[in-house]
Amino acid sequence: MKKLLYSVVLASCSLGVTAAVNTDSFDWRNATVYFVITDRFCNGDSTNDVNYGRIVDYGSEQLNAATFHGGDFKGMLRKAREGYFTDLGIDVVWMTDVYEQLHGWMSGSGSINDFPHYGYHGYYPLDYTQIDKNYGTVEEFRELVNTLHSQGIRVMLGANLNDPGYPTLLDAVQYGFAETGLTEQEAAQHIREWSFDDFFANRLNWNGWYDRGWIRMPDENWDESNPLEATLYGMPDFKDESKEPVKIPTFLHRKWKKEGKSNDPWVNPSARALRVDRKWSPMQYVISWIASWVEEFGIDGFRCDIVENVHLYCWKELSDACNAALDRWRAKHPEDPASKWTDKIFLTGDFEPSGIEYKPEYAAAGFSNMVNCNFPKRGDLDAIVYTWQAYADSVATHSDWFPFNYLNNSYHRDADMSNMTDCATTLLLSPGIAQIFYGDESGRKLSDAQYNVDSNQAFRSDMNWNDMDTTLMNHFKRLGEIRRNHPAIASGRQTTIDSHTCIRRKEADTVLIKTMPIDGAPINVSDIFTDGETVTELYTGQTAPVTNGAVTFPAYSNRIAVITRLQ
Repeated sequence: MKKLLYSVVLASCSLGVTAAVNTDSFDWRNATVYFVITDRFCNGDSTNDVNYGRIVDYGSEQLNAATFHGGDFKGMLRKAREGYFTDLGIDVVWMTDVYEQLHGWMSGSGSINDFPHYGYHGYYPLDYTQIDKNYGTVEEFRELVNTLHSQGIRVMLGANLNDPGYPTLLDAVQYGFAETGLTEQEAAQHIREWSFDDFFANRLNWNGWYDRGWIRMPDENWDESNPLEATLYGMPDFKDESKEPVKIPTFLHRKWKKEGKSNDPWVNPSARALRVDRKWSPMQYVISWIASWVEEFGIDGFRCDIVENVHLYCWKELSDACNAALDRWRAKHPEDPASKWTDKIFLTGDFEPSGIEYKPEYAAAGFSNMVNCNFPKRGDLDAIVYTWQAYADSVATHSDWFPFNYLNNSYHRDADMSNMTDCATTLLLSPGIAQIFYGDESGRKLSDAQYNVDSNQAFRSDMNWNDMDTTLMNHFKRLGEIRRNHPAIASGRQTTIDSHTCIRRKEADTVLIKTMPIDGAPINVSDIFTDGETVTELYTGQTAPVTNGAVTFPAYSNRIAVITRLQ
């Protein structure tokens, strides 16, 4: 059944022609970001679906809630070549972390352990110096990044300075850092009665995992109310405050020696020199490992994981290291179109429960925003104009800070899925960045993981290539095209006319946006257009002259009108 699913998905990811777009006017404030969980997007190569002794099929969609499902770089490359991202008006592809993940499973739903939870999402790093084999090889990743760059699309990854992930039974057996009493095959199999807390309590017998110089442990005398000392979700957290030199954990040296040259197709060449012990603090190692991906591939930005749990100066050091690496990459690749880009490394992050409020200390550390958790997600066209006004004011006020808006993400599916048409309108016509979570545009449904205690896994179902809502997709495409072609929408100054009408202006670009327009009713445009001018309603493509300070169109579509001068 699993093989059949993979073959169907593979067949749906057919090759196409690379689309080209004009990138001269790119501005992060105008960006439309596509956030994709690589493992759940498109399976382009079924031969890399099973690696490291992982088990991917436990017999049901519920139990497979957090196994690897087969999505990879080849699948994403095929969709990029088809023009999938450019057709949506995407400027930035944000993919989940590509670093090699824990080989084993963790308890799904915490102590309840009702399903095996693997690092398919990229949030459980095992080895920052190489790519997880389930996603593809270094050269496949390079081709994907280069292809996206050729389309004018920036690429974002994740930057996790918080923790090294969990120690798992399978990794303990494979790299010998804890006595488990299990064979490798036994450790690979999910064990319902296994307790991570019990395993963790025996850590004093560990041999060569991250030691106390690297990490803080949940049972130590840390102030758990202080985010800079708390151990997030009971995980062993990096001591980002430590300046004491440490050695690379023994298990990583064992791993690299065991792999030898056999893993060369997956090792980041720019990280190879960073596999030796230096007189570095924990953060110096981790920051250097992450920056090596910029050095090798020209990565354009990062989403930083739960930023309040890491000291601010560490984020500044990451920003500086990645900017220096990006400069070196551009200098080494003068033939690449992305080498001509001049924007700095883009950093955003999670800071619960962040909104659009300006954080000057984070701006100084290299951040452009925090992900806006407070964007309204009900598709309320009666109230959105006033929200837009606040966002436009934020863009106008701070040259180094602007909103990063979303409807859904990998942790929450908050939007009203029965009203995604209006939700898309509120998002894609909003000032600042608009982030689409994969499948928001296609009507992707929840998986049976919704019946597990940790129902959040259901938000990360496989992309619905064979069951797409084409009407909704066309709505996203149309709004994405309008947004891409009219920078005033995302970064223009707004004047609010009434609860359904606003004007956005940026240099020569002026648009009037009206929600819930009435078919055949005149719209007052006297403040922006003159009598006799011909204007166009961008969503439907209709044109009409301005008469007596108003313009009239016979019908609108999807309860939105976006009006500008006919070019």
